[in-house]
Amino acid sequence: MVTVDIEELLPHRNGMKLIDSIIEVDKEGAVSKATVTEKWPLIEGGSINPIVLIELVAQTAGICIGWEEHKKKGGNIKGKGWLAGVKEARFYCESIPLDSQIMTEVRRVFDFENYHEILGMIRVDGELVGKVSVQIVKSVPG
Repeated sequence: MVTVDIEELLPHRNGMKLIDSIIEVDKEGAVSKATVTEKWPLIEGGSINPIVLIELVAQTAGICIGWEEHKKKGGNIKGKGWLAGVKEARFYCESIPLDSQIMTEVRRVFDFENYHEILGMIRVDGELVGKVSVQIVKSVPG
């Protein structure tokens, strides 16, 4: 497990910070762990809509991109990133129950300056529940 504080890498707080821990991270990708709680967005009837998996991929991508900045600047990260697009999203479940442990693995597919394409695979109990490809744009602090 990685010992950097998630809040050093992501701007998300309170109900929008979905990731509980960083399992691994390097310049090529990251793996995160999250537990579905009643505070998550899109929860209804004791489970979440799988569309939330897009946000898990985006946050895990932010960890990967933020980690590189953290290493370069020694923890003084001023930039932010935005989810600019969802190229593809496939969900292999109708819903994900409350208290489920979700593992999200992302890999960089393409990088050009401040633009990144990231492919994410999301699993619950080892079973693939989603595959999401996102586009992230990173700001350049001035």
